[in-house]
Amino acid sequence: MVPDGWKKATVGQLCSFGNGAGFKASEWSDSGLPIIRIQNLNGSKKFNYFAGEPKTQWVIEPGQLLFAWAGSKGASFGPKIWDGPKGVLNQHIYKLTPAEGIDPTWLYKSLLTVTERIEEKAHGFKATLLHVQKSDITDQVVYVPPLSEQKKIAQTILAWDKAITTTEQLLTNSQQQKKALMQQLLTGKRRLPGFDDWQTCKMSDLIEESRISGSDGAIAKKLTVKLYGKGVIAKEEKRSGSSSTKYYQRRAGQFIYSKLDFLNGAFGIIPEQLDRYESTLDLPAFDIKSNVDKTWFINFVSREDFYVANLGLANGGRKARRVNPKDLLNIQFALPAYKEQQAIAEVLLVSDHEITNFQQKLANLKLEKKALMQQLLTGKRRVTVEEANTE
Repeated sequence: MVPDGWKKATVGQLCSFGNGAGFKASEWSDSGLPIIRIQNLNGSKKFNYFAGEPKTQWVIEPGQLLFAWAGSKGASFGPKIWDGPKGVLNQHIYKLTPAEGIDPTWLYKSLLTVTERIEEKAHGFKATLLHVQKSDITDQVVYVPPLSEQKKIAQTILAWDKAITTTEQLLTNSQQQKKALMQQLLTGKRRLPGFDDWQTCKMSDLIEESRISGSDGAIAKKLTVKLYGKGVIAKEEKRSGSSSTKYYQRRAGQFIYSKLDFLNGAFGIIPEQLDRYESTLDLPAFDIKSNVDKTWFINFVSREDFYVANLGLANGGRKARRVNPKDLLNIQFALPAYKEQQAIAEVLLVSDHEITNFQQKLANLKLEKKALMQQLLTGKRRVTVEEANTE
């Protein structure tokens, strides 16, 4: 039902759509106005330029409302408020001009909710690469409140946007602070008081490869390691490779990594729930010795500087940068005593807790904002404005 005082309209009635231009490579230049393409809506700062005389409808100023009708789901596809430089619009992107009586910010927020419906009907070469016709957008129906209520709804949602942006910045600051703290504490540039000097050691003094025979892989519960330090997870129980592939049993608490993607953060500690799962030697696993604190160890190998310092471990070129256990085990470095490892780990755990709290707060804010938008933009929840008779 249409909320009291609102009206039903299509997106095509709320704004006009202007097409971008299909700039050819022969029209690109090293100077002039930047050509705004799909990748630029997705955050890329790399531009081609157009040095000719542009049509007025192509010109985009900062703050312009756009709609990419071809792009990646959840990323470049859908409505965007252009926050880059003045430029000219490429094809596959519409320039939207709100009709009289339509608040631009309210329209943008409404289009965000409409986009989910559009994406369900979208078609393209891949599930994540969407492509729609103009009518798929313009025919969408929305409920339109009076202009004064549009502005109050937009103002309310923008307040949540501000809270989300602030939390994102706090999260980023916390992550950067932990990164700096790791670099200082894990290399000895900053010492905790009351501990002895560090001793030179090899990685083999800390970990030892484990090769407990497992199944033939046909019915094995298999492990995989996600990139960028995102942990160890179970893999689908299906055969990968030939029947002669040998599998090894892994134990909870072991360190495991991907030979191919170690330098992309594909490593972790095997959790309790994955005890006795299996992997091939492409994912070697190691027992961590008793003189090593596991939390300290995983932070030590997670440092960006650890990767940079040990890029020479990778062999096979850029496309196949494999890190073999024997090379990893030969790395030399300074090692703090076990008690200092524990103390360092405790300091870093405090940072981890702070980061986790910000991540949870951010996730909650986004969920709450999504629910609020669904209510406000459909009239299920009304805002109070002087000009409108609302509940």
